[in-house]
Amino acid sequence: MIEEQATVTFIDDDNVTVTSDIKSACGGCQQIDNCGSGQVAKAFPQKKLSLTLKSPLALELGDKVVLGLNESALLQSAWQVYLWPLLGLIMASWLGQWLVINDMLGHEVFAIVFGLTGGFCGFSLAKRQQIKSATCAKLAPKILRRENQNIAIVEITD
Repeated sequence: MIEEQATVTFIDDDNVTVTSDIKSACGGCQQIDNCGSGQVAKAFPQKKLSLTLKSPLALELGDKVVLGLNESALLQSAWQVYLWPLLGLIMASWLGQWLVINDMLGHEVFAIVFGLTGGFCGFSLAKRQQIKSATCAKLAPKILRRENQNIAIVEITD
């Protein structure tokens, strides 16, 4: 389970709106002034992400909560989104090139069209799999728990 800390900003019955800072992966190294990623990270300041989720927990405004996202569902989704179009492109390009080599198609432009069509079909397949309600439910973040609250100690007496 991938976890992220967020702050409760609004409560409406069992719907809770939480806000989390979007963290840039860049900015921690000494080469930030010399690399392109560092310049982009500087140009676009960190922003906040707000989500409205259902929560069975009794929460109050300002509470820190831990959000969770199913890691295996995320990896499966990434696999489908990246690999189905790539596999469609490669397989259809191979078929198109084979047809050109065996003089069944007259020009290599047809092999390129085959490849693009295969990539689009792979993209369409991945998109169809991602919009299934079961997939969407697995990828929805959930409020796992309330983060431990720090208590300020004002005075210690013996």
